[in-house]
Amino acid sequence: MIGGDPSIGPRTERAAVSRLRCALLDDFQAVGTTVADWSLVEDRVEVVSFQEHPADEDALVAMLKGFDIAVTLRERIAFPAAVFARLPRLQLLIASGMRNSVIDYAAAKEHGVTVCGTASSQTPPLELTWALLLGLARAIGTESTAIREGGPWQQTVGADLHGRRLGLLGLGKIGARMAPVAAAFGMEVAAWSQNLTQERADEVGVERAASLHELLRGSDFVSVHLALSDRTRGLLGAAELAAMKPDAYLVNTSRAAIVDQDALLEALRSGTIAGAATDVFDTEPLPADHPLRTAPRLLATPHLGYVTRDNYRRYYGQAVENIHAYLTGTPLRRLP
Repeated sequence: MIGGDPSIGPRTERAAVSRLRCALLDDFQAVGTTVADWSLVEDRVEVVSFQEHPADEDALVAMLKGFDIAVTLRERIAFPAAVFARLPRLQLLIASGMRNSVIDYAAAKEHGVTVCGTASSQTPPLELTWALLLGLARAIGTESTAIREGGPWQQTVGADLHGRRLGLLGLGKIGARMAPVAAAFGMEVAAWSQNLTQERADEVGVERAASLHELLRGSDFVSVHLALSDRTRGLLGAAELAAMKPDAYLVNTSRAAIVDQDALLEALRSGTIAGAATDVFDTEPLPADHPLRTAPRLLATPHLGYVTRDNYRRYYGQAVENIHAYLTGTPLRRLP
């Protein structure tokens, strides 16, 4: 046995091999092997980086067919029971972050696959949220493109932050950290979620909106910081977007499915809201012909929320630690 936990299932009886193979999935920038020190496991593990996203389940299975270990970023690639059943060689799956809604943990256990996670910082998505909000307010993308392409000089009039109201959908780890930054800009801050209490709002120092519609009607900027669940899926639809001020902006760096994408497209095309910024999409990478790529009033980034040097060092560095611990029979950071 090469390593792992004797309680994890039938794959513990595999014959030992001289060197395991580890796949780094969605390593778009090809940095997975360089931001971390793999020397701890290099004598027992061969690491292969994949820059191409698997198009579907068949492509994922074909990609991982010859691998014992897989490292996957966030929740971009689903690992349902059918995938585990088709990958009898897979022993260890490592996901960045300590929460993942697209891995079937029961199926992983049934098929003898150990699942581990890594730490993840809230700072990168917080910083990107403000980059997008500021980019919307001052039309940075539009004006920068005009400079590069010889377009009009000063074609937009920016929106002010000072004295305006920021509405936070969710007041968790990231949402709560939005508040002091907003205060530094001189903004008023209100928040709402299904579970938000007055005590939590007071603790963070923000106003607690009585309802979702009250928050939307009264905010100049709305920023989404909710976890995706059955209750939050499609939370912002056509009626909710219509409740926003026509000169208000929406920012979503959380999960795409919280905002109805068809309703968002229509709101942007019709001018129901002044604009939106998003870092998350229902399908990632976004297809080349997807209508969001050409939507008016939209500032979009390719899911960069977690993509910083320090966070990548954390993800891949702890992936190395997880692999080493697994090989010694003491898995770290087990999920769920």
